[in-house]
Amino acid sequence: MANTDGEALRTEQVLVTATRSPRDALRLPLSHSSVDADAIDLTGAIHINELMQRVPGSWISRGNGQESLTALRSPVLTGAGGCGSFLMAADSISLRAPGFCNVNQLFDANTEQAGRVEVIKGPGTALYGTSAMHGVINVLSPTPAQMPEQNLSLEAGPNDYYRGSYHYSGTQGGHGVDLRINGSTDGGYLDDAGYDQQKLSLRHDYSGAVWQFQSVLEGSNLNQETAGFISGYKVYEDDDLRRENPNPEAYRDAWSVRAYSQASRDLGEGMTLQITPYYRNNRMTFLQHFVPWQPVEDNGHESLGLRGLLQGDSGNLTWMAGAEAEFTDGWLTEIQDGDFSPNQPAGVHYDYQVDALTAALFTQLSWQLAERWTLDGGLRYEDTRYDYDNRTGDGDACAPTASACRFFRPADRSDSFEDVTVNVGLAFEYRPRQVLFLRAANGFRAPETSELYRLQAGQQVADLDSEQIDNIEVGLRGDVAGALSYSLSLYHMRKEDVIFQDADRFNVSGARTRHRGAELSLDYRFLEQWYAGLDFSVAKHSYDNNPQLLGVEESIAGNDIDTAPRRFGSARLGWQGQRAQAELEWVYLDKYYLEPTNSFEYDGHQLLNLRGSLALGQGLSATLRVTNLLDEDYAERADVGFGEYRYFVGQPRSVYLQLDYRLGG
Repeated sequence: MANTDGEALRTEQVLVTATRSPRDALRLPLSHSSVDADAIDLTGAIHINELMQRVPGSWISRGNGQESLTALRSPVLTGAGGCGSFLMAADSISLRAPGFCNVNQLFDANTEQAGRVEVIKGPGTALYGTSAMHGVINVLSPTPAQMPEQNLSLEAGPNDYYRGSYHYSGTQGGHGVDLRINGSTDGGYLDDAGYDQQKLSLRHDYSGAVWQFQSVLEGSNLNQETAGFISGYKVYEDDDLRRENPNPEAYRDAWSVRAYSQASRDLGEGMTLQITPYYRNNRMTFLQHFVPWQPVEDNGHESLGLRGLLQGDSGNLTWMAGAEAEFTDGWLTEIQDGDFSPNQPAGVHYDYQVDALTAALFTQLSWQLAERWTLDGGLRYEDTRYDYDNRTGDGDACAPTASACRFFRPADRSDSFEDVTVNVGLAFEYRPRQVLFLRAANGFRAPETSELYRLQAGQQVADLDSEQIDNIEVGLRGDVAGALSYSLSLYHMRKEDVIFQDADRFNVSGARTRHRGAELSLDYRFLEQWYAGLDFSVAKHSYDNNPQLLGVEESIAGNDIDTAPRRFGSARLGWQGQRAQAELEWVYLDKYYLEPTNSFEYDGHQLLNLRGSLALGQGLSATLRVTNLLDEDYAERADVGFGEYRYFVGQPRSVYLQLDYRLGG
């Protein structure tokens, strides 16, 4: 089941994400959660939102197919700023390069076969820079097993859904290997929609006399036929319309490759050196079906990075200091086949290339002040530089006769951003295995390249600042008699220089938002084989000033930000024996507003999911999952476009059967 803060304490597990090395999760003065391998296997997530329901404060809003939008101590955020406000990582290395994120980027990670998914809520530690504002989602690769083991899995579900996976793991002669491959195909619940997806993860560990190496190669490929929003008030309740796809021509193709090799050695006297070179390559092509003129966007980037980290342990003081640099070659084109209007003409709208360099210095320490007191603190300086090259004509993409050309290509230019983050936290173990903590931290994100260079309506220069966020929080976590574990956090965050599109369609800085909330995790085991869990959030995300947002003519200060439910979470009741396990899950999503004036609203929903597994003998086991058990009509996401309600429809009751064959282990 889910390994939230409390369970990590009860089984004395560690957290890697905060320090990039194993650390006792109990006395870390920050909010964190994790989902372990057992919960990942039992959930069998078709989409990452099913897994992240086990993390309080997190809601991954599902689009069509494998598309998603993220909320983590935030509203669901969209656009370049939406993905840039969260750091999505695999083994603590960002899935995409700073400045080149994508809102759907979690589909690049092999979450289906991860060793664990760890989450930091609120600004990250000094080991993380741009984008670690609202939090960090870190997908950790599995450690190779000591004894050889293999696993083959086959799965089938509704709408021609099939998935197969293979896993080999073992260690011999100091070399550990873990190979995981999976592929899925889905015919899609909606008309003319579906996807094929493949992922690979290969990890090799080697322990030599002096150096230890951890090397990982990961790749993913997605070919998706995409369905757009369906329009009409509560149309998701209409059996005759809910499966319609207004955009059968839409598609999204994406692939990614990432590789790194982490070399570490003991320097003596409690000091360790760690050097990590890494490589990343991403490409995505898709039809922008969400705008009437439907251009095709093709984007990609290739990165090389190097990180050096020196760690020391001198009894009561543990510290780390490091430097990292990353160079990225990124590019984007947007091309429209046919004329839509003089302001949205056929041809090349954008064609540019950006060389980006990000460099940082950082330090993070933990000081055991006394037997029950721990002080953590960190400092980071980061410099981001973009060298932009416009590869088509400067200025408007339209003919001189256009009245209000939609697309503007700025001339070649360079931009740079310098940012500093600080964090400090204090933890007090007021009773054995019971901890009170207080933390203050800030985070930032440099503007995304598309916010700077993909301009509209004649904006010649986007004079943007880095967004800044300040966070203060207090929390309790602990373990009671090895049966009840808990975690409670109260936070207040204020974000400034938020980038938005104003009434003139210009990208500008200056919005302010406020984020206040509470997050609760409970994990209780009783009667030897029974367990119960709760992950719940209560929050208010609101505008803190009155930015002149595009299409908004009234004051919105104090209003809820759109797509920000005030309450959401999940609860689980389960039974686990030696050969079988069953779990009933309740998922709750409160009502939320759909636009800044708070004039349109989605009612929210509640769902039940049922999962069970049974060992059949001789290495064979079966898992049955029933999602939306009560067959509720609901929307995965609600929105307003051009004054009309529109939705991504949630699927009805669905049954999935999985067979696993395990050899060894």
